[in-house]
Amino acid sequence: MARHSHWHNIQLKKGKADKSRAGVFSKLAKNVTVAAKEGGGDPGFNFKLRMAIEAAKAANMPKDNIQRAVDRGTGAGDGATLEEVVYEGFGPSGVALMIVCVTDNRNRSVAEMKTLASKNGGTIGAAGSVAWMFDRKGMVAIGDASAVKDRDAFELAMIEAGASDIRWDGDFVVILSEAKDLQKVASEVESQGLKTDDVRIGYVPKTPVAVEDAAAKEQLDKLLEVLDDHDDVEAVYTNEL
Repeated sequence: MARHSHWHNIQLKKGKADKSRAGVFSKLAKNVTVAAKEGGGDPGFNFKLRMAIEAAKAANMPKDNIQRAVDRGTGAGDGATLEEVVYEGFGPSGVALMIVCVTDNRNRSVAEMKTLASKNGGTIGAAGSVAWMFDRKGMVAIGDASAVKDRDAFELAMIEAGASDIRWDGDFVVILSEAKDLQKVASEVESQGLKTDDVRIGYVPKTPVAVEDAAAKEQLDKLLEVLDDHDDVEAVYTNEL
């Protein structure tokens, strides 16, 4: 999987969480709100909401904050309407970017994405400019791959649940599936007593590319960092190796 496809930054994000807890809570609350808006406020019937709530709990977000985020999504609470939007663009060396945002103001968000990109060697393009370079996939990440005791049995169970690919990467493993099979795969992981670090639908590059130039690589890393730090940005996916 591409190095900056969200999963490779997961440990970095954990390390930064204590330094910017308010910002982390804000992003998690937005995800809860959008999930409740899209599928209703009952996590028993809304898988996306259940995953968003579990992620919020894992970050030790107070229960009252989570409930306010749910209420906001269902219309029972106050606040501006949030929506998920995806911006497409290019970074240094032509690396493709898929930037997933949760925002209450599309015009503000796209303007800020354009500013951040232009200051760091990138551009934001029109819808469809790079989406064709990615597949939209269900993704389940397990942050402690050592918890999987029987790799062959685990992979067989994942395939039977609907996994299309299983990628072992250092300390963690990522299970990919079609979007429609995400819930089944996540449920199978849970049934084996394994803890998921994240469950989502994201973007996997069809043909990853390498950035050979050191200066361009450094600039790309900086762009990805400033994008990831933005309050509206939920995840950034690239086609970089």
